[in-house]
Order: sequence, then C-alpha cells, then structure tokens
Amino acid sequence: MSQTNNEIEDKGQIQTLNKPSSKTQRPPLYKVLILNDDYTPMDFVIHVLKKFFKKGETEAAEIMLHVHNRGSGLAGIYTYEIAETKVFQTNEYSRKNQHPLKCTLEKVSINEEGQ
Repeated sequence: MSQTNNEIEDKGQIQTLNKPSSKTQRPPLYKVLILNDDYTPMDFVIHVLKKFFKKGETEAAEIMLHVHNRGSGLAGIYTYEIAETKVFQTNEYSRKNQHPLKCTLEKVSINEEGQ
C-alpha cells in the first residue's frame, strides 16, 4: 500500500505520524565590556564606541566616563558571534593604533536578561 499525507498502513490499522513540536530558544547573550587603562585617550574610546558599537556622541561620552570612573563599562549586549566579532575588532583596531584599550565579553546571567 502507498503512503499518503503522513499516513501509514500497519497491519490493517492507519496511523498518523505526528511531527514532534520543537521550541526554539533564544540564543544566550553576551555583554561586551570596555576596560579602563591609564594610557588610552578618552577621545579614542569615544571614537571606538561610535565606530564599532554605533553609539551617538553623547552616549559614547557617558560610557567612556563610566569606564574611566568605574574600571569598565558596557558597550553592548549581543549574541556570542557578534559579541566575539566586536571584541576582536575593537582590540585589533586599538592595537593597530598603538593604544592598550581592551574589550572583553561576558555571558549575561539569567537574572540580567529579565531586566
């Protein structure tokens, strides 16, 4: 006998094959943090925030001051691949411009995602 419309014939009984439902999950998110150092000019940090994180002048200046005063600051929250790329781009760009500015990524905790 032939199979039609996801039905099969099994010893005189017809059974319908049900496709298992799969729930898609949101990918984990990662924070990209800019770390303070005593040598990178503030203007360069603002430039990096505008160039790689698409921040406006005011927001970039606020983040830069937060980094300067507190030791690190949040540049953005992204999926792993995007966060990793932004960290690499920032660190490479800083190195090529002879600045010690560093970026890192950190997994967003479940408590932080809901905020």
